[in-house]
Amino acid sequence: METFLIRALQLILSLSLLVIVHEGGHFFFARLFKIKVEKFYIFFDPWFSLFKYKPKNSDTEYGVGWLPLGGYCKIAGMIDESMDTEQMKQPAQSWEFRSKPAWQRLFVMIGGVMMNFILALFIYSMILFTWGDNYIALKDMSYGLKFNETAQNIGFRDGDILLSADGVELERFGMDMIRSVVEADSVKVLRKGKEVSILMPELSLIEVAKEDPMFMDLFYPNVVDSVFPGGSFDKAGIKKGDKLVGFNGKPIDSWNVFVEYLSDLKLRAEVEEKSSFEFSLAYSRAGVMDTVMVHTGEKFTIAALCSLSDYKYTTKTYGLMESFPAGAALGINTMKGYVNDLKYVFTKEGASSVGGFATIGSIFPSTWDWHRFWSMTAFLSIILAVMNILPIPALDGGHVLFLIYEIVARRKPSERFLEYAQIVGMFLLFGLLIWANFNDMLKYLF
Repeated sequence: METFLIRALQLILSLSLLVIVHEGGHFFFARLFKIKVEKFYIFFDPWFSLFKYKPKNSDTEYGVGWLPLGGYCKIAGMIDESMDTEQMKQPAQSWEFRSKPAWQRLFVMIGGVMMNFILALFIYSMILFTWGDNYIALKDMSYGLKFNETAQNIGFRDGDILLSADGVELERFGMDMIRSVVEADSVKVLRKGKEVSILMPELSLIEVAKEDPMFMDLFYPNVVDSVFPGGSFDKAGIKKGDKLVGFNGKPIDSWNVFVEYLSDLKLRAEVEEKSSFEFSLAYSRAGVMDTVMVHTGEKFTIAALCSLSDYKYTTKTYGLMESFPAGAALGINTMKGYVNDLKYVFTKEGASSVGGFATIGSIFPSTWDWHRFWSMTAFLSIILAVMNILPIPALDGGHVLFLIYEIVARRKPSERFLEYAQIVGMFLLFGLLIWANFNDMLKYLF
């Protein structure tokens, strides 16, 4: 329950910030061009709101709705999600959206996307300024990587050190690296001191991302780095420096394999509705082999950590001014990767993988971590910017599309057409929202 609340709080805080910034972009340009803004709301408020306030001598009502599906900025004289068609039947006023030149209306519509993208770049910059960039370069991973059965069938072997994909050097482990490998024609690795080229078949990034164990992962040495006092390992006598070599009679060559065996055993215990379970663990200490029984309790966690002390870390620090170009580069690269991955959404695998609020919430850590929180918020800000600029009616991109048509054709689409387009777009968006959260429910139940 505590984990759920921490993740839920992070999700609400992150989405609230993103909604304020996005709608603030629309608000800024609307007021810049002297367009009246009637409402500025975080979350939607059908029938009632949790809070509302209208300052004296202001045209704008500010509030918080009860339906946490986004937010809105109601701009006078515009066909939007409020579907205020009565206002559109009245004569156009000078302070309305529809009375302004097309270029001004275009800036109002892209203002939200612009602010989300700028926010993401700023957050990435501040992350680099505050925490720097700390990672293990692929070339310094002396143990190489661990590959699952799919990768092994392609030609990878445990311990391979990735060098390049289609001739482009691979620097660090992460989603960008996996994407480069999956979409490459050939990958070069270092295997036992020799360079080996591996021809890649056609793969789906979505299918690869869903595999368990992972297509490729860091090779974690099977050496204990620390033991939690009072935990199951501590009670069994496992100490720092012990090398784990066997699990219930099966050999272990890495921490990855140990975690895989342990997860399978824990899953079987849950299916059989057992509150605890035990397993035999063989280990080597100073060259001497021994085997102990490890007993778990109801709240079992892996009560030890492996050692990465043999890996060389690369650390980059950034001054305030240095952090901005570095943060911009990181944000642009993240956006390129996300845009590239959008093509998978329109596949059968992609449609079944679309997730709702539970999926979004799960990307936040189970304990409060400001570094991870801001990283996820920056990523969500990029997602919000990209999704909103798609040329779909009811989204900012739909309005932009019609404005571009108006500029090129030198005539506006009819208000009746815009109303119908808004309705169709809203049905599409609500359908997608229902489908995404239905997928979450299926994942939870099955």
